Amino acid sequence: MAPKQVVVIGGNFAGLNAALDLKHELHDDVDVCVISESDRFIFNPSLIWLPFGKRDSNDITFRLAPTFDKHGIHFVHAEATAIDPAGNTVATSERSYPYDYLVVATGYRNNYNVAPGIGPEGFTNSITTLADAELTALAWQKLVDDPGPVVIGATQGAACFGAAYEFLFNVSHQLRRAKLHKRVPITFVTAEPFLGHFGIGGLPGGEKLLKMFLKKEGITAVTGVAFEEVTPGKIALTDGTRLPFRFAMVVPPFVGQEVVARTPMLADDKGFIPVDDTYRSTSYPDIYAAGIAARVPVPWQTAIPVGVPKTGFPTETMAKISAANIAAEIRGEPPSRHKEFGEIPAVCLMDAGNNGVMILADHMLPPRKAAVMIPGPQVHAMKVAFEKYSLWKAKKGYVRLP
Repeated sequence: MAPKQVVVIGGNFAGLNAALDLKHELHDDVDVCVISESDRFIFNPSLIWLPFGKRDSNDITFRLAPTFDKHGIHFVHAEATAIDPAGNTVATSERSYPYDYLVVATGYRNNYNVAPGIGPEGFTNSITTLADAELTALAWQKLVDDPGPVVIGATQGAACFGAAYEFLFNVSHQLRRAKLHKRVPITFVTAEPFLGHFGIGGLPGGEKLLKMFLKKEGITAVTGVAFEEVTPGKIALTDGTRLPFRFAMVVPPFVGQEVVARTPMLADDKGFIPVDDTYRSTSYPDIYAAGIAARVPVPWQTAIPVGVPKTGFPTETMAKISAANIAAEIRGEPPSRHKEFGEIPAVCLMDAGNNGVMILADHMLPPRKAAVMIPGPQVHAMKVAFEKYSLWKAKKGYVRLP
């Protein structure tokens, strides 16, 4: 019997884990092809450090082709331009690739249209992509040379609040090191209804802990507010607040990739794929989605909309569940892994320059039986060690290690 054909679109956390896990599970019983517009894996959690010169692109990336070649996976460096669920093919600019099963691990696009003036083409910077972080490095150097007010924030609909907090505290730390802290007022603006909501409903003691961190660093916080407009040197919020700035880093909402959004009946209005608890598309049984590409339910409503974070540990978990269920189907078995997104554990090391907070919970979303936030300088060292280990593990293809 000919091996089944599995195509994975995307080569970062979700795509890499799904492809390698599936190949390791089925060996010669499956042909795996990864299609990725980028030829490099990017360790996104380290983008918070790049603007300060603590990392560069070579430190946090590696070429995908050698990793996939080593494990018998075909790598296609090309943009996926169309998905045809009826014909079971994925088109690129060069040719089409047939599939028996498809894993969509396409990640996100920044939605800079959330408010006028947001984003690198407007007047704020971002750290959610490598290119954006490199532009932010240039803006940061200008601030150091000519200090002035700083605004760090996350807009309405944003989901990556952890990165906003990490960058905020790293900014404060770097300003102290440059002896500029007293000359640069810092304001944190977030759509969260309270500090430490994180898009996951908050954790016990989280708001109190973050208020303590902000007070210690002399940072002013504005919560539960939306961005109205950004003009040169000024941010207007929907509550009437006007904030001057010389440097602003604002995390926008994420939306799905265009190739997903264009596929009939595959995605919602934001370009995310509705899935069941096996991470199979609710519209097409031979398509799975993992990571940010998958739509997950938001179990609450807030006055200002906030998203749910799907990066890091949840992304890898969804990828592994998708791979396990595709492997079961290829063997002629029913899907073996079922886990709602909210049931995935929360595991996060939130860096704060020379400090940090470890976040652990039995469930990503409430209700929870156990959740804890542990502050301390050891978390920074743990995050650095985690970065080195994760890059080594991914580059070697050892995705089954913890």
